[in-house]
Amino acid sequence: MEYEAVIGLEVHCQLNTQTKMFCGCRNEYGAVPNTHLCPVCLGLPGALPTPNAVAIEKTILTGLMLGCKIAPRCKFDRKNYFYADMPKNYQISQYDEPLCLGGGVKLYPLAFPKDAQKDPQANAGRVVRLTRIHLEEDVAKSTHYETQSGIDFNRAGTPLMEIVSEADLSTPEEAFAYLTALKQILVYGGVSNADMEKGQLRCDINVSVRPVGQKEFGTKVEVKNVNSISAVRRALRYEIDRQIEQAKAGGVQKQETRRWDDPRGQTTLMRTKEQAHDYRYFPDPDLMPVRTDHGLHAAAEKMLPELPEAKKARLSQDYGLSDYHASVLAAEVSLAAFYEKAAAGAKNKGAVANYLINDYLAVSDDVEEIPVPAEYFADLANLVEEGKINNRQAKEVLGYMLSEKKKPADIVAEKGLAQMSDTGALEKICAEAIAANPRSVADFKAGKLTAVNALKGFVMKATKGQANPQVIDELLKKKLTEA
Repeated sequence: MEYEAVIGLEVHCQLNTQTKMFCGCRNEYGAVPNTHLCPVCLGLPGALPTPNAVAIEKTILTGLMLGCKIAPRCKFDRKNYFYADMPKNYQISQYDEPLCLGGGVKLYPLAFPKDAQKDPQANAGRVVRLTRIHLEEDVAKSTHYETQSGIDFNRAGTPLMEIVSEADLSTPEEAFAYLTALKQILVYGGVSNADMEKGQLRCDINVSVRPVGQKEFGTKVEVKNVNSISAVRRALRYEIDRQIEQAKAGGVQKQETRRWDDPRGQTTLMRTKEQAHDYRYFPDPDLMPVRTDHGLHAAAEKMLPELPEAKKARLSQDYGLSDYHASVLAAEVSLAAFYEKAAAGAKNKGAVANYLINDYLAVSDDVEEIPVPAEYFADLANLVEEGKINNRQAKEVLGYMLSEKKKPADIVAEKGLAQMSDTGALEKICAEAIAANPRSVADFKAGKLTAVNALKGFVMKATKGQANPQVIDELLKKKLTEA
């Protein structure tokens, strides 16, 4: 019997607000432990929470970017459970009246892992439906040592969006693409830095398997707090194989929560899964319901950015870029901004895209801090366009430009990389090329025009790559025709 996987993802996203969700403490990653806390963070008796309007606006903005329906009224509830890093024994969350409902995330080819970008599933353009987005507070952070544990309450009470998908995913690669596309939109909207290494984006996986053709879902397993997109893919590969192997052996899957052990490459049991009623939700008596239609929704609408699909279309239209180049640039908001700044001063805007995508990204994946000003890329493209260096020299100059952080024109002067366009000197070398390659000359005269490439190679080698290709092409063809 063949089996298939059914996958849904719950993504926890920390919002990049200045202050926490229900108090005025700073929301700052990396601060000295337990320096940003107050009675509200610690749930001390008598402490009263006050909702953070900016966090609500950013959650609504996320919903708008993802095509959700924004609730005109929502409320906050207490989700009761005990964790050592949550001293009040409940978390303020949203239960039956979340901020955002529905919506979806479109999967695009470049969002898939590189080894799957040519698969049919990568080009299907599927939209993964969302169930809801709600807003809650994060808990503190526990760190476990050999004989003791420490708790940092700086994270307690920071605003946290939970983005819940429908069980629309069926492969680890689709899950990878979903998270990549979702992260891109969150960054585009400026609602979160979405840095998974800093825990700003964490993923819970719900996965089950069922016989192919069966409509009913299998018993789901939750894998908690996976902290990288690649790890989600690895965890799913392992868990799907484990469940299928168990099913084929006649085993029965229990609803349970597991953790992902990345170094060992396997999931391990944490606990059997709670049901929603185990949390004993009830409306938080300290917080009034929130009306989003009294200004919060309108404020979020004003923050709507140009989204990736729209940016891609505009880059293609305004700069004449290929669909591939526009897609790569639009995938990273900072890279697209860098490109547009560089292209503004470039005569050949496609060349700038080439240098960024085919040369810079080949040696670095840091698109946030490209080590030279954007104008240097424009200067490089203009040197080629003006015939001062050729394409081969441009790549050499680019390497020096990135490592020495100097202007391209200065590098050309210092390294002696200027292109040779002196017809007098080049004519002599072209004559030598013709004399040294009688077979290529004969082939050319016999109608094999590509034979001239061997002669060009001779000239380029003789000039150490500095000859102007266009000039030597014209000189060689003239001499071959006249001879």
